[in-house]
Amino acid sequence: MTFDLYRDAHGIPHLRAGDVLALARAQGRVTARDRAWQLEVERHRVRGTTAAFLGREALPWDRFARRARLEDTARRCHAALEERDPETAAWVRAYVEGVNEGLAAGVRRAPEFARTGLAPGRWEPWTPFGVWLGTHILFAGFPAKLWREEVVRHLGPEAVGLFAADGPGTAGSNGWLVTGARTATGQAVIAGDPHRFIEEPGVYQQIRLACPEFDVLGLAVPGVPGIAHFAHTGTVAWAITNAMADYQDLFRERLRRTPDGVEALDPDGTWRPAPAHTESIEVAGAEGRPEEVEVIETARGPVVIGSPPPHGTTPAAGPEADPCAPLALRHPPRVTGDLGFGALLPLLRARRVADVDRAFDRWAEPVNVVLAADTEGGTLHRVAGRVPVRAAANRVRPVPAWEPGHEWTGWHETPYGDLDDGLAVMANQRGPAAPLGTEFAPPHRADRIRALLGGRPRWRAADMPEIHTDTHLASAAPLLDHLAALDGLAPAPAALRERLLRWDKRMAADSADAAAYAAVRGALVRRLAAEPAFAVLADPPAYPEVFQPWLALLPRVGLALEHLLTAPDLYGIDRPALVRAALEETAATLGEGATWGDTHRLAPWRALPPEAPGEAPQEPGLSGDHDCVLSTSSVPGLTDLAARASAARYVWDLARREDSRWVVPFGACGVPGDPHHRDQLPLWLTGGLAPVVTDWTLLTEEDVDHEDVDHE
Repeated sequence: MTFDLYRDAHGIPHLRAGDVLALARAQGRVTARDRAWQLEVERHRVRGTTAAFLGREALPWDRFARRARLEDTARRCHAALEERDPETAAWVRAYVEGVNEGLAAGVRRAPEFARTGLAPGRWEPWTPFGVWLGTHILFAGFPAKLWREEVVRHLGPEAVGLFAADGPGTAGSNGWLVTGARTATGQAVIAGDPHRFIEEPGVYQQIRLACPEFDVLGLAVPGVPGIAHFAHTGTVAWAITNAMADYQDLFRERLRRTPDGVEALDPDGTWRPAPAHTESIEVAGAEGRPEEVEVIETARGPVVIGSPPPHGTTPAAGPEADPCAPLALRHPPRVTGDLGFGALLPLLRARRVADVDRAFDRWAEPVNVVLAADTEGGTLHRVAGRVPVRAAANRVRPVPAWEPGHEWTGWHETPYGDLDDGLAVMANQRGPAAPLGTEFAPPHRADRIRALLGGRPRWRAADMPEIHTDTHLASAAPLLDHLAALDGLAPAPAALRERLLRWDKRMAADSADAAAYAAVRGALVRRLAAEPAFAVLADPPAYPEVFQPWLALLPRVGLALEHLLTAPDLYGIDRPALVRAALEETAATLGEGATWGDTHRLAPWRALPPEAPGEAPQEPGLSGDHDCVLSTSSVPGLTDLAARASAARYVWDLARREDSRWVVPFGACGVPGDPHHRDQLPLWLTGGLAPVVTDWTLLTEEDVDHEDVDHE
């Protein structure tokens, strides 16, 4: 195998090879060299074996991965692709071969292997399928159905939407398309930023892939070949956001043990075998005692919560009898054996929006909203992915597996959206995907982006950071309205209220007013969560630990504060009194000169925490907030630290690809201490973007050392 490797000033790899397979192999090899530790963590996550080297804290994920049968689903999807699309299957296999060739060099560079004693394993042809599946299995948020079940069980059916994400929302992304009619060049610009949990190394890899068939640059997912989500081929570019569609169901199962094994009650009233077996999970530091997990699958899917009662015991008939009754997960890849990898090669080969459109017809998981534009003036705004047709109840709460009427009966046609006045904006709001979802993000980010784009007649690619970094917080209005209605305040609370009513609603890191608002908000959230009306939700049922973030009352109140403050009635809760108390508390405790960035700091996830507290870098303070375009999400009432933010920012210019820009939170390399491990952080913090270099003569060629390869 021969290929050329070039890098720009930020260490971003630009790969050139003689054909598609050689290029895929090169991508795998270079990714393994730059991100060996990240790749091995992902491989173990698929298999449910991370606790073997990360310890007991990793055990909840491993249990879930085993019970959800992630590796088995990945194998199924790979086998199905080999039958349906052997060309793409061979291309994925070439990438895996490259990973295996590059791991030895990557392991020597990555200190985490020596620290944990982990020896790298070989990647299998299905491993990239598992990486994709593990990355997105919780992306659609099916555990939110557990929360709605709890709310309804304790507060009644009328409360099912009380904590709705529409007020405000969940993880997502921003994206916008400006057609040539609204740009200075006469060609379209696409820009945006995906919002995910910030990890070090990052979840996106800037890369360029070139061969005689195509020359594409964009943001790849480490461990998966090609460039799926965000890319520019020179003549067409595309980007995605989370469509917020609902395509995963939870079925409450009635299981029983018999002398012959486990059985599940099906909708026709028949008890049928549910295959079951036990697996062992090794745990570092557990003195040789592995954890055992029972893996069960019904006709609906793998049982991810609960287990059958002992032999001879009658299973509970519903959630009222047993709120922790077994629950099976049904999701499209397990049903169809398709993760949508058939779209990846056609996307790389795309030349026009029609090509992108046809490629996304093959998309499966996750369900996204797509924007695309080409140099001939074509545009695309559509939903892509697989959403089952089934009863409306399936989309809200767990449904009984033993009752008919909850079966999947087909697949929804994915809707298309329109452009309005030369613009399309996607920010997880109710848009073209509205018929496919239950909860969406509030409209604040989308409305703000559209208002900013309407503020000038012509835009350039270089102008887009103005939108990326906007910190206006429209969702602050309900709390400020409550503050405005207060009277009879003591001098200190009255002064704080007047200060907040004059505030410009911008969550800037250096703003003392933003810090004061956040402090009042946090105090109010804690008081609301402590109200007796919500006390029944304070102790969630004993579901597995991996689901607990969706079931914690305080974060739920914090993320739904806008809705809770504007609901017509809130179980008799005296909201003005709580707002008054929160204001008085903050006036008495707020530090002099405190700014939002003092407490609103970046909190990235690392698979391997530092050995000593002082070894972790001091992460910077951030501007923005959950509902700002600059979405840096904290959990009001619990912490101001931001674990979720822009996992990348991009601007695709269709006039001149070399005028495009991009940035990631840290850097192109996953090796601590490497010059390109964190060199993009200063740009990311200030809203700056690194140039996209397309001229090969302006890049630095790197020797490809063929002896530095694991051939075993």
